[in-house]
Amino acid sequence: MSTPTRSSVPAATSESAVAPAFLSSAWRIYDLSLGQMLWSRRTVFMAFVVGGPVVVAVILRLLVTMDLVSGRGMVDGRPIIVDGPIIFGLMIWGFYLRLSVPLLGVFYGTALMADEVEDKTITYLFTRPVSRGAVLFGKYLAYLASTGLVVLPSVMLVFFLVVPLLGGDIGSNFPSLVTDLALLTVGLGVYGALFALIGAWFKRPLLTGLVFIFGWEPIVVVVPGYMKR
Repeated sequence: MSTPTRSSVPAATSESAVAPAFLSSAWRIYDLSLGQMLWSRRTVFMAFVVGGPVVVAVILRLLVTMDLVSGRGMVDGRPIIVDGPIIFGLMIWGFYLRLSVPLLGVFYGTALMADEVEDKTITYLFTRPVSRGAVLFGKYLAYLASTGLVVLPSVMLVFFLVVPLLGGDIGSNFPSLVTDLALLTVGLGVYGALFALIGAWFKRPLLTGLVFIFGWEPIVVVVPGYMKR
């Protein structure tokens, strides 16, 4: 029976320690970055942005309570009925997926590495005994957590304010809320990765990101469908 050589034992030990070292390093970066992201001027600005749908939901609820909105109308001579779940779906698409999520991605995603470059701390960060992958992974997790903490309370408030209106039911529409939250999470993840890359490559990442979401994206959405008609 062969016995392990001296060189094979340290190699096996070092390989088994790679994952724990990576995760612990990423967790330290995450813990440090989360507080920096949450307690920043970006969070104050985005709180106002995601607070807009809540204000709209409160006003809409007051109008329905005062019987100023019926949810019935005519489109092309055909009667339509709009209830709370339909309004909530429109608000998710218009306020969150088309506006809040891209803005969160721009303001937080571009700052993942751009702030380190501007503050000239990226050299110090990358010269520490922490792998670059752990730094990026920890910062990305902090981005997901901070943006989720910003947008989640707003979505939940709008859901409970709007869905019960005009005959809507919270219980039967709760699975739709889970689906919407999953879509928002995917959107935050994709935009975060995209704008983190922009933040690392461009000198003015915030301006580049804003041009992308307010210039390029609307053009891409409109041209394929409506220009042909």
